[in-house]
Amino acid sequence: MNSKTKNNFTNFFQTMVLFGIVLIISQLLLTYVLGNEIVNGPSMEPTLYEGQKLLSVKNFKVKRNDIVVLKAPDKIDTLYIKRVIGLPGDKVASKNDILYINDKPIKQPYLTKEIKQKKLEQFNNTYGQSQSLYTNDFTLKSLFDVDRVPKGEYLVMGDNRPISHDGRSFGFVKRNSLSGKVLLRYWPLNKFRGF
Repeated sequence: MNSKTKNNFTNFFQTMVLFGIVLIISQLLLTYVLGNEIVNGPSMEPTLYEGQKLLSVKNFKVKRNDIVVLKAPDKIDTLYIKRVIGLPGDKVASKNDILYINDKPIKQPYLTKEIKQKKLEQFNNTYGQSQSLYTNDFTLKSLFDVDRVPKGEYLVMGDNRPISHDGRSFGFVKRNSLSGKVLLRYWPLNKFRGF
């Protein structure tokens, strides 16, 4: 084997080893550190739309308004993407489209008046109803006969409140059900955004 052939073989071998290492590291990252998610359904509109691709982190401290990926408590092998509304110990209620946490009104900048009106009109046109509230009135007492979010559990809701199947119907979710926190939307590229 001449030296040129030997160098070509060595370069090829080094490239393949490097490619293998990169592949293994990326698989480890996607298995233990990061998640690659695709939005399925309209429950997080207008924040997230069907088919958008998201990057999530698996180890995180849960905070109010985090967009999270969770194991569906009511469907096997299904993931939901929702927003954390109630933390353990919180008293949560909605009255006249105002969200209250521990009896204080909470701002929801992701739900402007214009967005709520547009989504409510779409809902009413689609379902032939005349619903006037974007988020139907509720208290934890009226939904689950408890005063506060239980210890170690969270209340999650979709941003598209009139149609979202969320914690108001399937209940609280445990911390170990929250598999990731959405960091960014990377697809489509013109909608790239961090959260």
